[in-house]
Amino acid sequence: MTDDAEDRVDVGDQIDADGSAVDASPGDTPPDGPNNPDVPVDFGDLSLPQRAFVAAVQNPTRGVVIVGLLAFAFSFYVAFWLVFPQVAAFMSVIGAVLLGIVALVYLVSDRLSR
Repeated sequence: MTDDAEDRVDVGDQIDADGSAVDASPGDTPPDGPNNPDVPVDFGDLSLPQRAFVAAVQNPTRGVVIVGLLAFAFSFYVAFWLVFPQVAAFMSVIGAVLLGIVALVYLVSDRLSR
């Protein structure tokens, strides 16, 4: 029985020009740059759509429940428009104004943080 452990090459070993294995020293490894796919990305560096995608991939059941709730809310909004059109129009204008204020605050805070 022979021991061929000397002939095996580890994944971390480098091959020399003559075919023999050479151990890599820590100085020989390339530095991890920002473009290296093995480096984990910080969650804070992701944009809002990327964060939503990551959350949906990590827990798809929650994503399906949220989509169902949004569909129910939209159907309620349509029914509200059909039954009380003037009140719904007033509430929609208030919602649009509030949404505009939130967007303006977001843009101003983004400009000031740079």
